[in-house]
Amino acid sequence: MLASPESDAMLTRAQATLCGVAAIALWSSLAVLTAGSGAIPPFQLLAMSFGVAGALGLVVLHRRGGIVPGLRQPRRAALLATAALFGYHALYFIALKNAPVVEANLINYLWPLLIVLFAALLPGERVRGGQLLGTLLGLAGAGLVVTRGQGLALDAAHAVGYFAALGAALTWAAYSVLNRRYAQVPSAAIVGPCIATAVLGAAAHLLFESTVQPTPPQWLAVLAMGLGPVGAAFWFWDVGTKRGDLALIGTLSYAAPLLSTAWLLLAGHARPHWTQAAAVALLIGGAALSIHASRRVAKPTQPA
Repeated sequence: MLASPESDAMLTRAQATLCGVAAIALWSSLAVLTAGSGAIPPFQLLAMSFGVAGALGLVVLHRRGGIVPGLRQPRRAALLATAALFGYHALYFIALKNAPVVEANLINYLWPLLIVLFAALLPGERVRGGQLLGTLLGLAGAGLVVTRGQGLALDAAHAVGYFAALGAALTWAAYSVLNRRYAQVPSAAIVGPCIATAVLGAAAHLLFESTVQPTPPQWLAVLAMGLGPVGAAFWFWDVGTKRGDLALIGTLSYAAPLLSTAWLLLAGHARPHWTQAAAVALLIGGAALSIHASRRVAKPTQPA
């Protein structure tokens, strides 16, 4: 939400892919900022952070040529983005409340793999074996970070949480791929769905939670979320999914849990572990495979 809408179509495929990577980097700060938000309930935090993002987005649109023109988009595009933003977060919160965090997080982190698989169904998109293998290596790295090398114990008693986590993964992957259909819609229009998500989050908060008055440090955490992982990140992701290399973005998305762990280590919320080094190796190897395969896809075929 920090660039002019008319600049979107001028980006190359590589530049749009970098926008997707920028979103991943910003999302990696979400966990440490969420920890900094303290005891603010999930839907209240959702409403506040998306409210900040929406308000800042309106300011940007006003300065870039007008709020109404900036928000204008096909109804289906707006509904898709709103359903994805609110639906993903709602399902993820339900998963965390109804299943162990480790299992819920690992199931949720199927979404980058699903993006790669779904991207193969798009007209004009090619997903090579190297990209798929690179994504699987990324998933293995994410699994090491989330589980710290321990086994998983899926319990039928937590089935609601597991299905909610899977629903969250499917929701985000489907949105990321279906968003390609609306490549003509300027990415700044994501401000509208951000505002709608804030409203829906506020309604869910009033129905299911008790309001917590944030302290000044908690307000700073919320403002940082609205600026970065819940603000600019969604604009960058919109650009990346509309015009970038979806398979490569999907593979590199597995950097998010690793970078998130790094932020938590720096903030003192986590401890170093051997699995983090192993995850780095898997992620680098997977990224190298995917990037190499992506270049092969982009390289024009030479005539015989």
